Amino acid sequence: MSPLKNMKIRALEKEDLGTIIEIDEKVLGENRKDYWERKLVLMNDKSSKVSLVAEAEGKVAGFILGDVSGWEFGVPDTIGWIDTIGIDPVYQKKGLATTLAHELIKNLKAIGVRTIYTLVSWDDWDLLQFFHAMGFTRGDMINLELKI
Repeated sequence: MSPLKNMKIRALEKEDLGTIIEIDEKVLGENRKDYWERKLVLMNDKSSKVSLVAEAEGKVAGFILGDVSGWEFGVPDTIGWIDTIGIDPVYQKKGLATTLAHELIKNLKAIGVRTIYTLVSWDDWDLLQFFHAMGFTRGDMINLELKI
C-alpha cells in the first residue's frame, strides 16, 4: 500500500510545533526550536488558514507554510508565498511535498490569490526542480542582497 494512501492533510496548528521542530532537525541536522517558536507565533490569520500538515499514522509527516502579502515591496495582497516545506525523511520522494503544495495552492486560490512566490537558492537543484515540476517559472522580481 502507498504511504500516501492513508495521509490526512489538515490545517497547521500551533500544537504541531514539536513535530515541526523534529522534522526540521532531521532534515537540516540542527535544532532550531527558538526559530520555529518565533515563526509560529508570528503566523497571522491568513497564513494559518493556508499552512498545512500531512499526518500519517496519527503523526505529522510533513508541513508547508504559506502566507499572503499585504502590500510589502509594492506587491498587492493578491500575492501568496510558499515559505517553507518540510518532509520527514521517511516520507521524502513519495509525492508528499507535491500533495501539500497542491493543497496550499488551492487554499491560496480560494482566498483570492492569483500569483504565488517562493525563494529558492540558485544551488538547490532539487528544490528548483521540484518547483519547476509544480509549474513555477522565474518571476519578475530580483532578489538583491548586501553582505555587511
